[in-house]
Amino acid sequence: MPDIDMDRLPRHIAVIMDGNGRWAKKHGVSRVAGHEAGAESVRKITEACRELGGIDVLTLYAFSTENWRRSKTEVNALFRLLSKYIRIELENIHKENIRVTIMGRMEGLSKKTINELEHCMAYTADNTAMTLNLAINYGARAEIADATKAIAREVQAGKLKPEAINENTIAQHLYRPELPDPDVLIRTSGELRLSNFMLWQLSYAELVITDTLWPDFRKPHLYKAIAEFQQRNRRFGGR
Repeated sequence: MPDIDMDRLPRHIAVIMDGNGRWAKKHGVSRVAGHEAGAESVRKITEACRELGGIDVLTLYAFSTENWRRSKTEVNALFRLLSKYIRIELENIHKENIRVTIMGRMEGLSKKTINELEHCMAYTADNTAMTLNLAINYGARAEIADATKAIAREVQAGKLKPEAINENTIAQHLYRPELPDPDVLIRTSGELRLSNFMLWQLSYAELVITDTLWPDFRKPHLYKAIAEFQQRNRRFGGR
């Protein structure tokens, strides 16, 4: 396992969990089985981040606004898996002092899913060790559009002057303004796209791409990604 500097851990790690379908094809099993294998990686990587102690936020891209284009069978299976994960893991997440937050358009989800997610957030709301932020029914363009509409309503109501709008105004109207921007984005399976994920927040994040498929991603892969992040010279546009 690569050595990492415990004094320079990324505060916020974001992950595009890619490769469940390819893992399933590689192993000759159904796509649903691939997603089930991916859920185990969610548990393992959440545990690994919590063990490190210095990571404040882990954001996982769980279901995008574009994922509705998949077959109804696969979409239903994904939400059944989400429900199962919450049911099985919630108590352990709570014992580990992890707070769960959701980032996305909740109104587009079923009443059952909304109730489960709201319960999960309420149950862990006072936890302080780490935040597990799940992007569900999330798209960055939708997020920016929603932020723009919220700002427009404030202008219309006379609460905000147009000339007062700046980058901070937009940031404060995103889905999770209380969370710091990601320091590093990890994308599994070797794809080289942002896939409409946190386009605003990732402006200065370091990108780490691994060929490892998400169901195979474990602590050594996480440590390797962190070690690569720590080798980068983050200039934020300066010299």
